[in-house]
Amino acid sequence: MNGELRYVYAVTAPLEAPLPDDVRGVSGSVPYVVDHAGLQAVVSKVPEEEFGQEALHARLEDLGWLERTARAHQAVVDALTALTCPLPLRLATVYRDDDGVRRALAEGSQEFLATLDRLAGRVEWGVKVYAQRAPEPAPAAAPAPTSGREFLRRRRQEVTSRENALQEAEELGRALHAALTAQAEDVRVYPAQNPQLSQVSGQNLLNAAYLVPRERAEEFVGRVEQLGAHDPAVRVELTGPWAPYSFAASDAPDEREGVHDSAVC
Repeated sequence: MNGELRYVYAVTAPLEAPLPDDVRGVSGSVPYVVDHAGLQAVVSKVPEEEFGQEALHARLEDLGWLERTARAHQAVVDALTALTCPLPLRLATVYRDDDGVRRALAEGSQEFLATLDRLAGRVEWGVKVYAQRAPEPAPAAAPAPTSGREFLRRRRQEVTSRENALQEAEELGRALHAALTAQAEDVRVYPAQNPQLSQVSGQNLLNAAYLVPRERAEEFVGRVEQLGAHDPAVRVELTGPWAPYSFAASDAPDEREGVHDSAVC
């Protein structure tokens, strides 16, 4: 296999300005636009030996390759987000040629147009709230417990203190979420992150995405900063603005990774 395939990053309404010249996609490729009936797909040419069906299945098991590809994919989507509201496609959405991309635009045109219209002028912000133990002054040396009863009393006090701190953090998380929900047009709440998998300290109490009009972004960010600065035992993380991944109804007529529109044969 020594041909070229088409890697698709996103679908957009017609761009009013071109992507910056220095934007590079996966495998260092230069993104360009494929047009069809009022829609544009932002694509780049990639080697079939790397992105063909069999090769791609193997590559998706390579964490190093996957990370590089995801970063390059995101770089193109971020550049688009500065120009418009793109509808990002799944990582490693690949078609045989430009005609295959056009057929995908034609098949999904009604849904693409409706989703782009719904998301126009909006961006996604991510907010995570973590409970973490606030730094405490070093306690004065306490005498060793004189009995088992005294030992248990101290242990109960420690447990109660931790439970109270967690309860306060949960209340702040609920208040923050309610305030941000009131400012957002749509919300997605995700399961709490597992700290062993995310390798992030603290207990994740809120993991949510908010759809916000661009003109209200400054107000939204200010609200996060205002409500997140009250308690040192709570950490609030804000990310964005992103393309509205969480609010796209679907990302392609065929959502499987791999080469679409024709078999590799």
